[in-house]
Amino acid sequence: MGKYEIGGYLSPFFSPKLSFDWWHWSPAILILWIPAGFRATCYYYRKAYYRAYFADPPACGVGHLGGEQYCGENSFPLVVQNIHRYMLYLALIVLAILWIDAYNAFFLNGQFRVGVGSLVFLANVVFLSNYSFGCHAFRHLIGGRLNCFSCSSAAKTQLKLWHVVSKFNEHHMLWAWISLFSVGFTDFYTRMVASGAFTDVTLIGQQLVATNPL
Repeated sequence: MGKYEIGGYLSPFFSPKLSFDWWHWSPAILILWIPAGFRATCYYYRKAYYRAYFADPPACGVGHLGGEQYCGENSFPLVVQNIHRYMLYLALIVLAILWIDAYNAFFLNGQFRVGVGSLVFLANVVFLSNYSFGCHAFRHLIGGRLNCFSCSSAAKTQLKLWHVVSKFNEHHMLWAWISLFSVGFTDFYTRMVASGAFTDVTLIGQQLVATNPL
């Protein structure tokens, strides 16, 4: 049990829990490249930092940087952004693991328990799910790649799923920012409880006590 783990709480920055004898740095480095890569190549975040940091596009009626040689994301280095769909597959695996962590947050020593932290973990995975399932690449994967929605029963089912995913996609920016802060807060809360700086209020079940309080 470390500063990033206590009871059923495991910081999302360190999940899944990995440990190797040859690795002498933070175990989070082994994991965080997946959500970091997923967000860095996200269509919404691309729009945000292209405009904020690269001033591209600069304004209506103003030419792109590079003039006629501008090729967008069709050449190196921006063509690397196309790995987003593959980062999505990895991110969904991590999301499934975080759902397991949220489930474990409702148990302590094998007994059902609800603490404030349990609700924090649950809220975090809900926000992350809303962001992930509203992803443009996921929306395309579900039904956007189809040319005909009525050609078969499977296509009709995909159309219904596509409409559900589109609802998440409508607020993709909102879920992107909320989930970004929620995952950071979940890590912060876990560390504070593990260090004894915060007392995790118990709503149902036994009290969670830090083993190494400040």
